[in-house]
Amino acid sequence: MGKRFDSGARTGVRTGVVIVGAGPAGLVLGNLLLDRGIDCVILERRGREAVEGRARAGFLAAHSVRVLTQHGLADGLLARGHTHRTCLFRSERGEFTLDYGELGRGEVHTVYPQQELVRDLLAEYLRRGGEIRFDTEVEEISEDGRVRTSDGADGTDVTGRYVAGCDGHRGVARATMTAHGTRTARWDHGVSWLAVLVEAPPSMEAVGYALHERGFAGHMARTATVTRYYLQCPRGTDPADWSADRIWAELETRFRVDEFGVLKDGPVLEKAVVDLRSDVLDTPGDGRLWLAGDAAGLISPSAAKGANLAVLQAERLAQALVLALKHADESDLARYAADCLPRVWRAHEFSHWMSGLLHGPSAEDTENTVDARARYGRALQYARLDSLRTSRAHQDFFAENYTGI
Repeated sequence: MGKRFDSGARTGVRTGVVIVGAGPAGLVLGNLLLDRGIDCVILERRGREAVEGRARAGFLAAHSVRVLTQHGLADGLLARGHTHRTCLFRSERGEFTLDYGELGRGEVHTVYPQQELVRDLLAEYLRRGGEIRFDTEVEEISEDGRVRTSDGADGTDVTGRYVAGCDGHRGVARATMTAHGTRTARWDHGVSWLAVLVEAPPSMEAVGYALHERGFAGHMARTATVTRYYLQCPRGTDPADWSADRIWAELETRFRVDEFGVLKDGPVLEKAVVDLRSDVLDTPGDGRLWLAGDAAGLISPSAAKGANLAVLQAERLAQALVLALKHADESDLARYAADCLPRVWRAHEFSHWMSGLLHGPSAEDTENTVDARARYGRALQYARLDSLRTSRAHQDFFAENYTGI
């Protein structure tokens, strides 16, 4: 297949790599390129305050911590993050805790809020002399490597020998790839979560997964004073319909506080609805344009893999771009998909499995059938949970995939 973004012409080059997007993928990539002497410019549509303040995931896999540490990007997470090794499952049949740090490969997570990681990465990128343009909307990525921005009339367009699309699944980079024929594999899990950030200490030492006939509920520590909760909700839910009182009442019901103890409550800082959908591009780039992070594939949050896949892809893409720019050798770029996609699909498979474990029959199944489908789906859910509780082989599988990338 011929290249859709011709990498032959090198006229008018302004920089080695134009990076679109200042999330974890773009900032890790920018830092790794600067460390190897490659000039780059990051273009970010949001302002700096919004970039640094957006609360997202907080669980870093051992591989991500190793990559960040090896490249001098882990001072903050090593100083302020904390390791985490247990998860708790709670249902009408009781509760049990898995110390996954003792299972599988013996790996643990490091809990470090993504907004703090982004602040660290941005500060280091600027310290290393990197250029970033905030409040810059990218409108078009051309085949010659020119990135046209919304204020391009003022001469602010940037041309790079390569363009790295790290601007998310709704960004211009992905749209450019798909417009040129790249196919996407998609899956809608048919599940939505109300994601709630509260100013309250964690209520349990473990990550908490509650299975309930009213739907899934999740508990994930972020810091000593902030906790993330999730509530399964109908598709199309308006977060405004969920008052703080309603949120806490539903969390208490699904976590069965009468049986297992109260939750530590506090003010609701943020609430939003997340539809669990996943997709993967058949190829994460071609010629001059290469993608990393959510731009290359969106993964549901059910197994906390998104930021970790972004770090993996940024590391591999940086290696390939350094080889191409310093030695005119594009062989690593040609292997970028083959290097990343098997691990991406493994993460998707486990995320899909977790979704099946956590979510029972849909409300439509429960209300609109004679109950046979709902009873079957519920029985499968509890069979998975029972196997995880009793089988060491299943526990090792879970631990290896839960922490692995």
